[in-house]
Amino acid sequence: MHGIKTMNRRKFLLRTGGLMAASGIVGVTTSCRDLMDEKKARQLNSEKPDRLFFNISLAQWSLHKSFWSGELDNLDFARIAREKFNIEAVEYVNQFFFDKAKDQSYLSEMKQIAEDNGIESLIIMVDMEGSLGTLNDQGRLAAVENHYKWIEAARYLGCHSIRVNAAGKGNRQAVANAVTDSLGRLCEFGLKEDINIIVENHGGYSSDADWLVQVIEQVNQSNIGVLPDLGNFMISLFPPTYYDPYEGVKKLMPYAKGVSAKSHDFSKSGEEKSINFKKMLTIVKDAGFKGYVGIEYEGYKLSEEAGVKATKSLLIESGKQIMN
Repeated sequence: MHGIKTMNRRKFLLRTGGLMAASGIVGVTTSCRDLMDEKKARQLNSEKPDRLFFNISLAQWSLHKSFWSGELDNLDFARIAREKFNIEAVEYVNQFFFDKAKDQSYLSEMKQIAEDNGIESLIIMVDMEGSLGTLNDQGRLAAVENHYKWIEAARYLGCHSIRVNAAGKGNRQAVANAVTDSLGRLCEFGLKEDINIIVENHGGYSSDADWLVQVIEQVNQSNIGVLPDLGNFMISLFPPTYYDPYEGVKKLMPYAKGVSAKSHDFSKSGEEKSINFKKMLTIVKDAGFKGYVGIEYEGYKLSEEAGVKATKSLLIESGKQIMN
């Protein structure tokens, strides 16, 4: 299919750094010679000018190691976004307050902290609630119902959307049919709460932009959409198959209600090593998008704080170049 590439396993490992990690020596050499260091990343200018065509938000997953370790608590997130990164909007991850979806007191505290820090709550990214594309009808309908509480929580927090996963095992069309039905049910519930249901290209069939567009168009609801992730177009690991990321983002943007700016490693000049941010943001701008682009740092060479700052700086510099 157009836009999809398959590599042999060795070439894939070379591209993704698998052999570097295995050898250790190459990884160290690359880090020292080619990558931005921690000190420089922390010192990057991150003051956002008024003339960018988009706003910047922070995805909670950018700090996932700190949340999993207990260094940060979910209730710290909105404050950290403002105080440490001067970011005015956030995207929550349900895994970090998984048992609190119906805890009104807890949600009230989250909401108040966001308001106190001048933070807009945009999205709850919903994981671990079952497969919306499973071919087992009983399991699928249970997964749909598991998502309802997050729609209600999103409405209470003032979010515009929940992000869901279009995952399932089986025949390509059969999974598409199952996901379409599940998303349709979620959209019907979401309409009552004024919440959008947005799908991220998150591996498997969902990272095939043609497949995902087909599903979104079949759902055909006013509150269905996508959250294009700039760096998540791996369809399968074995054989390594991936969708062209630039073509993928271009195809998804007409349905976008947000954008996820994935980042890993940065060159000494501040460019993301695997994603051309200027090229990606040009695609986003050409689609007429003027909403939030969310920082989602997933690297390991820099600390989470430095990685977020490097991503924010790159978004700003790339956006400025496009506007000039």
